Amino acid sequence: MDELMANDPARDDMLVLVDGLDRETGTETKLQVHVEGLLHRAFSVVLVRGGEGGPELLLAKRSMRKYHSGGLWANSVCSHPRAGERLMDAACRRVREELRCGAVDLREIAAFAYRAEFDNGLCEFEYDHVLVGRCDGEPDPDPAEASEVRWAGFDELAPELVERPEEFAAWAPMVLTMAMASCG
Repeated sequence: MDELMANDPARDDMLVLVDGLDRETGTETKLQVHVEGLLHRAFSVVLVRGGEGGPELLLAKRSMRKYHSGGLWANSVCSHPRAGERLMDAACRRVREELRCGAVDLREIAAFAYRAEFDNGLCEFEYDHVLVGRCDGEPDPDPAEASEVRWAGFDELAPELVERPEEFAAWAPMVLTMAMASCG
């Protein structure tokens, strides 16, 4: 399993383990959390901008170098706060690292737990905080994180989520639907 995340510089980051109510229960390395399928704190950032037809959401296609879900579309940024790091600080840090732009007016709109097992034996079991905010600057994705980004309006995105769910990471349809509901 170790080789699955060999190229991930954050594989030894200490993540926050939680119970079903998002109460901290301990810490463990990112690698171990995903090998053992331990419930841990995560966040999904959705950056929004105004478009001619209404709000648009920034989608990111996960890099093929990612340890799972490579080549699939997801929300703007998906990650984990490190042990001792505040959620909003972690979200802003990861937007800068992954998209090389900023996030402003971030607010939490929802939280949910989900579990997704992958063909490579890894597992995401996350208590995911969904954050929505505005994009500050022009996204310039780190190729190790995202192979491309695109802005999508609701009229374009909603049918894609229903008709082609296989093109999206496991959590993305839930996260993006929540974001559209909060911005609509």
